Amino acid sequence: MKIRGFAHVYPRAHINTDEIIPARYLTSQDPDFLAQHAMEDIDTEFVKRVKPGDILIAGADFGCGSSREHAVWSLRGAGIQAVVAASFARIFFRNSINNGFLVLECPEATEGIETGDEIEIDLAGGIIINLKNSKEIAFIPLSEFARQLIDSGGLLPLVKKRVEGGLP
Repeated sequence: MKIRGFAHVYPRAHINTDEIIPARYLTSQDPDFLAQHAMEDIDTEFVKRVKPGDILIAGADFGCGSSREHAVWSLRGAGIQAVVAASFARIFFRNSINNGFLVLECPEATEGIETGDEIEIDLAGGIIINLKNSKEIAFIPLSEFARQLIDSGGLLPLVKKRVEGGLP
């Protein structure tokens, strides 16, 4: 499977969940509301530029800080289809996978990709291709179980399918 999107690059390490979705908006669980405020303390123009299917590229330890699913919901609600980061805080990574949101670890994520570049991610091949300059970057593949969670739309939909007999 391959996905394509335009990159939004934030190379800084340690972008935390309070920066992904500021705590002042945690009064809602509505993804549309949260999306309006995604990344606003880092980039006030983020939600104006993001289009459905875009991909966020970030530095190390993305999603550190408090354990809030709101961060995942806000990015997905804004139209981001995947986050590729040098590394993730474990809790953000698990929240993403459990919510069926694609996250990929790629230590060289911010090298050779600039905001606005169109990229293609070959999930089966483990390669990110910058379509602007043809640069290829390998990423750490997801486990089979993580891929199953993503393909099912998250943990709860996967459990429901298994209970209903649709999956082993």
